[in-house]
Amino acid sequence: QVQLVESGGGWVPAGGSLRLSCVVSGSTFSLYAMGWFRQAPGKEREFVSAIGRSYSVIYYADSVKGRVTISRDNAKNTVYLQMNSLKPEDTAIYYCAANFLGLGALMTSANYRYWGQGTQVTVSS
Repeated sequence: QVQLVESGGGWVPAGGSLRLSCVVSGSTFSLYAMGWFRQAPGKEREFVSAIGRSYSVIYYADSVKGRVTISRDNAKNTVYLQMNSLKPEDTAIYYCAANFLGLGALMTSANYRYWGQGTQVTVSS
């Protein structure tokens, strides 16, 4: 069974940085495209970033472009989300998700079968 475990969330003042990690177990990590999504209180879950099985395929939401970097380390079965210049509106629960073989649009949550439990990110003003 594929399991995803996120870590790295926490509290940070506006302008600060956080690095989220997501470790995948139970399957061959390199077969999956990986995505990060977030959900703020009272809002729908939204796309943040995704990286394909190929390191050259990367997407960012417009709201985080230029402030966020996604990366993966297939040797460690881990995907990362480096977040800089954080804003209060970045406050949310952040989820990583796995898409087997990278099928379909990577910005669409419905194309991801496996999800982590989420990690809380709180940015204070």
